[in-house]
Amino acid sequence: MRGPAKSATRLASRLATRIDQSIGWSRLPTAVGIAVLIGLRDALRADNLFDTGRAPGGAPPPNSPDNANYRTARTLDGSYNNLDYPLMGSVGSRFGRNAPLAQTFPEPPEQLLNPNPRLISRRLLTRDKFIPATKLNVLAAAWIQFEVHDWFSHNTAESEPWVVPLDEDDPWPQRPMQIRRTAPDPCPDSSGPPTFVTQDTHWWDGSQVYGGTRAIANALRSGIKGQLRLDELGLPPADIEELASTSETTVNFWVGLAILHSLFMREHNAICEQLAASHPEMSDQELYDKARLVNTALMAKIHTIDWTPAIIGHPTTVFAMHTNWFGILGERLSNLFRRQPHNALLRGIPGSPTSLHDVPYSLTEEFVAVYRMHPLIPDSFVLRSASDDSVIVEHELPDLAVQHVRTRLRETPMENIIYSFGRANPGALTLHNFPRHLQRLERPDGSILDLAAIDVLRVRERGVPRYNQFRRMLRLRPASSFTELTDDPVVAGELAAIYGDVEQVDLMVGLYAEPKPRGFGFSDTAFRIFVLMASRRLESDRFFTSDFRPEIYTPEGIAWVRDNSMRSVLLRHFPSLNSALTGVANPFAPWTPASASGPTK
Repeated sequence: MRGPAKSATRLASRLATRIDQSIGWSRLPTAVGIAVLIGLRDALRADNLFDTGRAPGGAPPPNSPDNANYRTARTLDGSYNNLDYPLMGSVGSRFGRNAPLAQTFPEPPEQLLNPNPRLISRRLLTRDKFIPATKLNVLAAAWIQFEVHDWFSHNTAESEPWVVPLDEDDPWPQRPMQIRRTAPDPCPDSSGPPTFVTQDTHWWDGSQVYGGTRAIANALRSGIKGQLRLDELGLPPADIEELASTSETTVNFWVGLAILHSLFMREHNAICEQLAASHPEMSDQELYDKARLVNTALMAKIHTIDWTPAIIGHPTTVFAMHTNWFGILGERLSNLFRRQPHNALLRGIPGSPTSLHDVPYSLTEEFVAVYRMHPLIPDSFVLRSASDDSVIVEHELPDLAVQHVRTRLRETPMENIIYSFGRANPGALTLHNFPRHLQRLERPDGSILDLAAIDVLRVRERGVPRYNQFRRMLRLRPASSFTELTDDPVVAGELAAIYGDVEQVDLMVGLYAEPKPRGFGFSDTAFRIFVLMASRRLESDRFFTSDFRPEIYTPEGIAWVRDNSMRSVLLRHFPSLNSALTGVANPFAPWTPASASGPTK
């Protein structure tokens, strides 16, 4: 963007920022609110995208086995998504920043542990009584963890852990508490703040389904018509679990993730069947590559038009998310303009020109920080029959953990588990609602973790600004007092007792404490990062933009993405869920009890 157009955009962004600061986008009529959000997004693009560079190293050869089809297929390590800069977004890339780099130096060690993360866990985060998010279901909680496993991961270092002092009355069995540090950048830049690298790609590429290493990716494949291997339980065969057991993400694996992995492995195979029928000339590799493109785009669409409108159900944001995918014209009208140059605002991001907005693409540490949503997970689960809603069994969260997944699925058919999750509410993203079982999470090796304390420490350790400074860098007014930060006087008193100074409030604590806009499951402060990054994840990826076309996906693949949603995916593989979804506008909202909706058709 150059000259007058750029000046006009900056002027509109400043106007939108002023309107938002004086009135608030959520209080405006939808049409005006959309215009303000577009202006805010442009301001964020201009002022809150910072490149941290790339560690030294050359791109892998384009003709290597992993990259042989790089022009028309996603690569295992994420290289060659951007053909001009092959390493952009690939495994080992640094996380970028939404905060100016000068604000991302971690605090000194003595300050970094103050207030004590374990004290915050016990006094501000512990779930005294389950607080439900009544407009969502537990599938929504499982979904975001499923997606996060695709988007980012940090390694941890085994040496020199953080040592967290414990109060005398703290029942923690290991004294003192030790928390592993985030692994440092293997090739740091000594002239700037510390940087960290991702163990996954930065791209939205379905790596949680397809595997992040060559060994796992190969083991998942059947070798027949592009399909993936599933056992009698609908899970990847047990030999694959052994390959994945060394991954740090396996400690967080549970039945909720298992059912979504199974669902989209089944969907991959269904796509392969359609493509094989239409293109019998395609090889196993070609079918696999095309089905991965289609399945990944469908997951991105589901997140954009199903999950996000469910968790931020304000009329303006619901329209905004549909605009991201379909454009302001909407799906039907945009077809009338399909012969014209594809404008992302009018017709949606998929199929539009790729755009980096002058900053190399990566996910950011601030994006990671605002996705700390563990309160969504309940501690207790009621599993019900999909045929009549009767209670089958009740479980605590540890009973659904990684080591028990196969046992649970042998006891309870997957369709009943999915139905049960559709019927139940997750937890609200608020203080005093962190799952107790995640504050004492036992790893397969017998060690235990307090994920609440870890969440607090991780944000500080990676140099993400604390709550008030975070708001300032987003051009939001900081809280001048604890009573201004929250509308709950009891919570304000608790915050004051722990922090003393409102400037010291942790980002995650402030996000949980602040009042939310109408229909929102998370804070307006966090939403600003979503406004920026939700579009960026799509518009920077050539497989969602310039290469989202029939020549790359096949005409059948494009039609599959166009014609499907979370509802159709669920019903394709579990048709008995039809009655529970009847009358439910969004599959991530609470489902209809089976006994109340009549027999399944």
